[in-house]
Amino acid sequence: MAILDILTYPDPRLHKVAAPVDEVNDDIRQLVRDMAETMYDAPGIGLAATQVDVHKQVIVMDLSEDKSALQVFINPRIIKKCGSQDYDEGCLSVPGFYETVTRAAEITVEALDEHGKPFTLEAEGLLAVCIQHEMDHLLGKVFVEYLSGLKQNRIKNKLKKRQRERA
Repeated sequence: MAILDILTYPDPRLHKVAAPVDEVNDDIRQLVRDMAETMYDAPGIGLAATQVDVHKQVIVMDLSEDKSALQVFINPRIIKKCGSQDYDEGCLSVPGFYETVTRAAEITVEALDEHGKPFTLEAEGLLAVCIQHEMDHLLGKVFVEYLSGLKQNRIKNKLKKRQRERA
C-alpha cells in the first residue's frame, strides 16, 4: 500500500473529467487500497481518484469514527435527487477551508463495489453530501466552484501563497 500525493486547488489536473472504469481488476483494487490509506492518513472522510491524479471513476469514503466502514464507489451514478440541504464542506484538495454548499438532501446512487458487483444505495445527510462532493471531483469540479467569484479568488490566492512559502 502507498500514501498518494493529493493535488491541491487550483491545480488544473483537478478539473480533468474522470473516465469510467472498464474492468474492476487487481489494479483498480490496489488503487482503492492506496486511496483508502491516503484518505485515512490525511485524515479525511472521502477521496476521489481525481484528487490523486488518477482520472478514473473511483471514490473511497468512510464516515465512521473508528475508520471501520470503508465504502467504495466505482462508476457512480446518481439516479435520484430529492430536497436540498446546506452543509459546511471541506476538502483534502482545499486544506483549511470550510464553506457552506447547497446540495440534494437525499440521493440514490448506483455504482460498483471493489469486486465489480453493482449496488444501489439511498443516502441522506452527511453521506449524501459526501457522495455528491466526491462525484463532483470525478466531473472535474471542486466544491469552491459553488462559491462566489470573490470567495473562490480569496481561497485560490491563499493556497497559492502557502504553496510558494513551502517551495
